[in-house]
Amino acid sequence: MHARALALLVVPRTAGHDAPWNASTRNAAALPRIERHRKMSAVRTIVRMIERQWQDEVNPGADRKRTTMSRGTRSEGREGGSGAGMPPLVSGEEGRREPDFVEALARGLNVLASFSPEHGGPRRGRMILSEVAARTGLSRGTARRLLLTLRSLNYIDTDGRFFWLTPKVLQFSNAYLNPLGLGDAAKAIIRDVTNALNESSSVGVLDGPDVVYVARFEVRRLYSSGIDVGTRLPAHCSSLGRILLASLPHEQLQHWLSQHELKKMTPKTIAEVSRFHEELARVRSQKYAIIDEELEIGIRSVAVPIVGQSGRTIASLNASASTARISVDTLADVFVPRLHVAAGNLSAIMDW
Repeated sequence: MHARALALLVVPRTAGHDAPWNASTRNAAALPRIERHRKMSAVRTIVRMIERQWQDEVNPGADRKRTTMSRGTRSEGREGGSGAGMPPLVSGEEGRREPDFVEALARGLNVLASFSPEHGGPRRGRMILSEVAARTGLSRGTARRLLLTLRSLNYIDTDGRFFWLTPKVLQFSNAYLNPLGLGDAAKAIIRDVTNALNESSSVGVLDGPDVVYVARFEVRRLYSSGIDVGTRLPAHCSSLGRILLASLPHEQLQHWLSQHELKKMTPKTIAEVSRFHEELARVRSQKYAIIDEELEIGIRSVAVPIVGQSGRTIASLNASASTARISVDTLADVFVPRLHVAAGNLSAIMDW
């Protein structure tokens, strides 16, 4: 279609265009006007093509609206489902983004993020095209182009039907964890805490509304907690997150509270802003945070800050236990001193 329209722009002039004016060439006088009309018509065709392509990039749902119901049903049937009901990862707030924001890059990263285990799905780590489109809020055509681009870069692989991440994506986690200082020396310190307390211990950092586990050693027991490196938990009701929130400057904390909800996870969760401020003040004064069944009934945990040489809190260290095994007093009297020693050793290794 593009080639046909472009061909109209290069229609050769006829010999009659340069001939002297006479009665025999009167009809040829209309040829330049016809040629200009054909060229303008071709230009309008090309402009409409470009506009439609641009609209597809800006409004990714537009091409879905143009697709007939019967065609959509047939295509979804071949892929095994539309992924309906799965919330998109993006909310379409392009209007509030900065001028330097690159939409194409953001969409590619959202496609990669859509494979995260926390988003669930019928098949672990494997999705069909329509599921990726539904999770990212992109059109099927845009999602397909991004998936194939990521495949050419070896971040995604496919068998022609399903798509999945490749080991190459691990370079991003290593690029973050290695500069953080979580090498063998740091891991040995965390392992010693676990062995000394006979309870699982972890290191976490704040990321938006969540605390992200960046290191963990779990004590061997019959039932596992399911927490591993990369696990995200609500910051406001986890000991790792609460100690990090308590370390934020007042302006940053106020901004965080304005952006994120204090969701009530259990009947014991502190969800009132005034009470939360009071709890953070207590955490700052005592330099540790205890969570008593605020995140999950039957689980207690305690965390201390890992403070760098500049005085900035760079991460937090915690230990968690069952309420049936460990009391709140034991957390404060036994766990906290051991965690403070380990945090002091980690601060020299992790300072950055």
